[in-house]
Parts: sequence; structure tokens; C-alpha cells
Amino acid sequence: MRVMAQMSMIMNLDKCIGCHTCSVTCKQVWTNREGVEYAWFNNVETRPGLGYPRQYEDQERWKGGWVRNKRGRLKLKGGGRLNKLAHIFNNPDLPGIDDYYEPWTYDYDMLTTAPAGTQSPVARPKSLLTGKNMDIKWSGNWDDDLGGSQETAAQDPILATMSEKVKMEFEETFMFYLPRICEHCLNPACVSACPSGAMYKREEDGIVLVDEDGCRGWRMCVSACPYKKVYFNHKTGKAEKCTLCYPLIEQGKPTICSETCVGRLRYLGLMLYDADAVLDAASVENDQDLLEAQRSCFLDPFDPEVIAAAKAEGMADDWIEAAQKSPIRKLITEYKVALPLHPEYRTMPMVWYIPPLSPVVDVVSNSGADGEDTRTLFAAIDKLRIPVEYLAGLFSAGDVKPVESSLRKLAAMRSFMRDINLGREENASIPESVGMTATEMKAMYRLLAIAKYEDRYVIPKAHVETARELDELGCSLDNEGGPGMGGPTSHAGPHNGGRDQGPAGPYGNTPGMPLNSTVDNYNEMVGDSPIIKTRPATPGRINLLNWNGSGGAPEGMFPPKLGGAGSVSPA
Repeated sequence: MRVMAQMSMIMNLDKCIGCHTCSVTCKQVWTNREGVEYAWFNNVETRPGLGYPRQYEDQERWKGGWVRNKRGRLKLKGGGRLNKLAHIFNNPDLPGIDDYYEPWTYDYDMLTTAPAGTQSPVARPKSLLTGKNMDIKWSGNWDDDLGGSQETAAQDPILATMSEKVKMEFEETFMFYLPRICEHCLNPACVSACPSGAMYKREEDGIVLVDEDGCRGWRMCVSACPYKKVYFNHKTGKAEKCTLCYPLIEQGKPTICSETCVGRLRYLGLMLYDADAVLDAASVENDQDLLEAQRSCFLDPFDPEVIAAAKAEGMADDWIEAAQKSPIRKLITEYKVALPLHPEYRTMPMVWYIPPLSPVVDVVSNSGADGEDTRTLFAAIDKLRIPVEYLAGLFSAGDVKPVESSLRKLAAMRSFMRDINLGREENASIPESVGMTATEMKAMYRLLAIAKYEDRYVIPKAHVETARELDELGCSLDNEGGPGMGGPTSHAGPHNGGRDQGPAGPYGNTPGMPLNSTVDNYNEMVGDSPIIKTRPATPGRINLLNWNGSGGAPEGMFPPKLGGAGSVSPA
């Protein structure tokens, strides 16, 4: 047993209102620059729909994820090393810009500088790639609220596996929102497909990142990712992806998308898992067994043997305590209401979802029945096969039983707590009907409905003693001198996660600066800090974030004094 920690996320789809706040804030923080205009590390899709990029779930076309061969071993669906080498200069499985969308802006100057005339001026859309006028025909949000569903919904890859009747009537049944980020998988196909080894999974918290300096732009990672959450920066020639906001995670803070989520639907926490069991779990024969196989990899953080093994691996006590308090563990292994997105890809995804009960409740309410009555809801879940089958296609490789189990628990919780909130006597038979106790159901309700900030985000801080291994909180891609931009190479880019690639960093001679050292709190970095003392000054280059004014001016900050050692005589 090799105990490792994985920072994970769960999203409660019942709470998502499709406001796209998470997408916009993520865009502003991570991809608000040239070269990645089309990239959305976080996007919110309306289901049913084609998703982003268009029909990304069609792995027969894109060859993403893993498949199990006849010998029971995993191989990349897109082919092994020889296949990658044969197509390294001509990757046939890449989505084109039409599958994403051609980003655009508007000619706003025309509205204010156009000469007076009888016709109102028009701000034509202009491509951000070519600068030419364009007609907008597709975007990353084209399916929003079932927009255009009469033309496009039938092309949904999941609907393609269902009957013609379902296709025709599906848009009348229900819709829901599905926020998506990188899954930070336990068995990431993108890491295995990268020819240059630039894609890697951090050992300390399992976040999957890109070493910008090692990336050579082969884009095999884009093809291999079945979720299509790796993007190519056409200006730098590098791959980029969701970083799970690791500079914030290292400080014990939630990701940007979690922090700004209006519906408070996201949960963050640690999961302890057995790294030695991942490959066997991902290799089970039946796709519908993958859910329980992945759950079997997760370890009980209260088990003395697991605690001892974790400490033997160097895991700190506060990280073990965080795993014990993790809301992720409760929702995945204790209450078993959270499900992974497309487990059949065999990547062992670590962003899980609580399926939405609202579509079922809406159908019951629209029929004139009580939308929160236990018996009515249970009967609706049994009879409304269409949404359950669709949800199963997303979250359980087509097996409706885990989805039904999750929906039944959510329906029971809603009915059970309504009686309590209305002052009625507790009906213990409701939680018992779904295999739970009244105490467990109240605890699940508190977590899903009224959890406080610290209950939803249980994130242990990275340790100061490992600060040298962490990344500088700067973005070397923000300027023309960043990696791949033709300027000086920086070894601590925004996506290398602290991997020490060389002697130089963008702020000095060492691969990172002290933990939590930011513009906002640099005054707290006292002069006797052992971290700061160990950082030698670089002549001619001073990091002012590491200097608080004590101990005199660092060498190189000011010109040498006249008459002193190394002084320059006046002309």
C-alpha cells in the first residue's frame, strides 16, 4: 500500500444556475491574454448538448483516454509510442478551431468614429486570430439553455446511444448545467501521451500540470485527454490547462472558480488513495465496474494502518487531519451520492458530480403532484427512464443503478428535512428506505444545503519546509520574455508547479520564493526569516518582495559608492 494524497473537487449540479461566473473569473485569472483566447479552463455546458469543444465525448473520433486490450492491459486509445512517433508532425486526432470556435471581438471604434449618415453604424465582429471580418456560427456557449437544440441536440454523443424517440422528445424532458474543469485524474492519459514528458502529476497533491519549458508543442496531450481540457497556446507554442489554482491551494485557499461560485456548489478536499491499486482498478474488464473499482482505491483516513503508512510516506499530520475532515470523502465514500464524469475513459477522474434531482422534481411538480413527496419522487425516478439513462451515460458508464441510488438519497433527504423544517415529527422510515440513518441524513443535508465556507473547503496549507519545491507566485507568460516567447527562459512558469528545472527563476537565483509571499503580505516577511536568509542575492537583479528594508540594502540595489571598493572614478 502506497498512500498518496489527491486534491479533489465535487460539484453539486442541483445548485448550478448556469451563470458562468466561474468561467469568467477563471478566464480573467488564467487565460486573459493573447494565444489562448479560445481556451476556457472552466466552462459550463447545458445538457443535452454538444459540449465544448464540439462533441468532445466522441472518443471514436478523437481517440482520447484508455482502452483495455485482450490481455487485460491498458493502452492509450490513440495508440502507443510507435503510433505517436509516426504522427508526431501530423496529429490526425486534434480538434480544429471550428470544433472550438474562432474567437472574436467587435469593431467598437466604428460606433464612435463613423461619419454622420442616415444609417446607424454597426460594430462588425472581427476575428482575434486573423483580424478580418467574420460571421459568427459557433462558440463555446452555443448550446446554452438548449439554444439551437432542434438542430444540434441530436448530435449529442450520449443521445446517439439512445432511441430515436428519446432524441425527439428529450428537450421537452429536462435540462441541467454541467460545469467542467480538468479532472486531475489518478491515471491521466495526457501525462502518458506527452512525448517530451512535460505533462506531469504532482506527488504532493496530485494536481496535473504542464512544465512550460519542457513542452515542445506536439499536442499529443490534447488528443489523449478525453475531456479535451488541454489547450494549445498558438503564440507560445505550448500546451496549457487548468492548474486547479495551485498557488492558492498551497496557501489553503480555494480555487478561483470555487471562490466565486454563486450557487456554492463546489467542494474541495483531500482524498487518500492507494497508488499501487490505481492501475488494477483502471483495468477492470467491465466499464460499469469502474465506479466501484475507483472507490476501492480510496483509503480510510481514520484507519491506523493507513495513518501509519501515510506518515511513513512523509505526509504531515495536518494533511491527514484534512483528509479526515474532507467533504469529498464524505460525499464519495460515506454517503455515496457523488459520481465521476465518464469513468469509462479509465483515467480515474477526480472531479466528481452529484447528479441533479431538479429535473425529476420539476416533472413531478408540472404534473400537479407534490414535488417533494417521497413516494411520488421515488416512483418518478423509477419511471422517468430517459433522464436517468442520460445521467448514467455521463456518470456511471450507462449503469442506472448508481444514479438511481444517488437520486433516491437526495429525494429522501429533501422529503425528510421538509417534515422537520415544517415542525412535523421525524419519519425515520425515509432515511432507512435508502440505507441511511436519520443522523447521517441530517449530516448530509448540512453538508449539501447549509455548509459553511470552512466545511466546503478543507484545504491544508503547503509546508514552509517545502517552500523551495513550490513555484513562484508569478506568471512568466504574462510578458514577451516568457517561455516560448523568444526571450530569456524562466524556469518557474505558471504551469510547472514548482518543478525545479534549472538554476534561474523569474525573480532570482532560486526556484521559488517563500510560501505565501505576495504583494499583499510581503510586510509580514520579517528580516530574520530562515527562508529569506537562505536566498543569495543575484547581482543586478533584486526581488523586492523578499526584502523588507532590514539589514541594509542588498548588493546590486544601488551603484557602488565613490571611493569605496569597486568604485568608479569620476570622469
